[in-house]
Amino acid sequence: MTRRWLVVVGCSSLVVGCSFGVGCRAPATAASSDGDAGAKPSASAVRAADDRSRPAPAVRRVTLNANQLTQIRVETLQPGLQADVINATGTVEFNGDRTARILPPVPGQVQNLRANVGDTVRQGDVLFEISSRDVTAAIGDHLSAHKDLDLSEKTYAMTKDLFEHQAASKIALQQAESELAKNRQKVQQTDEALRVLGVDVSTVDAGDRVPSRMQVRAPIDGTVIERTVTNGQFVGSDTAPLLTLADVSSVWVTADVFERDLRKVAMGQKADVTTTAYPDEQFSAEVSRIGSTVDAQTRTAKVRFLVLNTGRRLKPGMFINAALHLPGTADALTLPVSALFVEEGHSFAYFEVEPGVFERREVTTASGGAERVRVASGASKGDRIAANNVLLLRQLETAAAPQ
Repeated sequence: MTRRWLVVVGCSSLVVGCSFGVGCRAPATAASSDGDAGAKPSASAVRAADDRSRPAPAVRRVTLNANQLTQIRVETLQPGLQADVINATGTVEFNGDRTARILPPVPGQVQNLRANVGDTVRQGDVLFEISSRDVTAAIGDHLSAHKDLDLSEKTYAMTKDLFEHQAASKIALQQAESELAKNRQKVQQTDEALRVLGVDVSTVDAGDRVPSRMQVRAPIDGTVIERTVTNGQFVGSDTAPLLTLADVSSVWVTADVFERDLRKVAMGQKADVTTTAYPDEQFSAEVSRIGSTVDAQTRTAKVRFLVLNTGRRLKPGMFINAALHLPGTADALTLPVSALFVEEGHSFAYFEVEPGVFERREVTTASGGAERVRVASGASKGDRIAANNVLLLRQLETAAAPQ
């Protein structure tokens, strides 16, 4: 036992002695290692080590039979001009330029009310009549002015004839001419007053009976969307609108566009509008107004679209999504939205690697439209992908995966 211990000590002495020796190279290496013992490996070195230690992801493929292939549409990816899209949300409103609020032109009693909410009217249709003393007075003034005009015309003609035969003075002729001009102007004023009231001058009775009613007509084609009056009700000239008409063949859509996107928006730009009620239908729209202020809280501005209301399906108050198309600037590789599915926060598509064999690959996408998105990475020109029914492929892949 003593000999073995001495040998070990001797060896240790040799090692220690060597470590302090001048000509010994190995201890220098050991000292260098001791000096770097506290240094940490770099992040890139750690990632490289992790990558080498991590197993390569398994290739996930699915093979379809002839019947299953009939349910899959395969598309070959090709670059094309792709416009950027700004997406915004908003609501539907009545077209203010095609809305009419019917106010009582004069105080009086509403009679023969013919319009109900929901009725469709044409421009010029009689909505109701109003019986008023103001109407009677205006028509009476009109008839009186016409009688005065007839008399002054006859007086002027007679005075002129007498003047030509030197039987009347020039002053008398000038007075008759002045009276004629004055009565003509009064007739024009009463005619205009009746037109403002909506009374057709040509239908005014020229007899002794002066009508007291006037007809209120629809100024536009449209639908009665509101009525606040009943038949026989007395109204004043300063009351709220009695009827509201709206032409619903077109509507306004007001959407919120973020401040950062305003520079890309211009009057007349085209957009597509979709609603929850009709998710598979797009309504054509264009920018008709850009708001002049930005909301301090949401950092958005109001942008108004004029939308053709095909089939009268868009209703005021509906929630909408608007996709504003911006001019395309370069060719881009795109794929249909229906070709993608999301799993654990990543987007995937199925690529046809052999006839009837599809392989799942991750795809990174950029902004796009409602139906197609641009490819940022993961796909190339000429790749063939499953453009629909990707959930069916995913289900078949899951079923075929080893348990």
